[in-house]
Amino acid sequence: QVQLVESGGGLVQPGESLSLSCSASGILFAINNVGWYRQAPGKQRELVASISSDWHTNYADSVKGRFTISRDNHKNTVYLHMDNLTPEDTAAYYCNVRPGSMLGSEVKYDYWGQGTQVTVSS
Repeated sequence: QVQLVESGGGLVQPGESLSLSCSASGILFAINNVGWYRQAPGKQRELVASISSDWHTNYADSVKGRFTISRDNHKNTVYLHMDNLTPEDTAAYYCNVRPGSMLGSEVKYDYWGQGTQVTVSS
């Protein structure tokens, strides 16, 4: 069974930092694409950051320069470090895993974790 578990969320004040972790079992991050998504009440789900199996990273414009996605293959964990948080960063953050391109188009899956809540408030 594939399981993704996000952790690290919490309540922080504006300007503070927070690090999220996505730990996986039953799937290998090293050969997959991993993304962090977030969804706030009344807003669309958005891709915050992603890292591909070949280490290519992408970031939403709203978080560029503030957030960093990274992967530790040995620990099979993907991280999202968030600096200079603002209230608009408040959302439930979800880890998502999809096949890396090297796995071929015949491989189909789309796994999600349960989410971890980040609340930025003074």
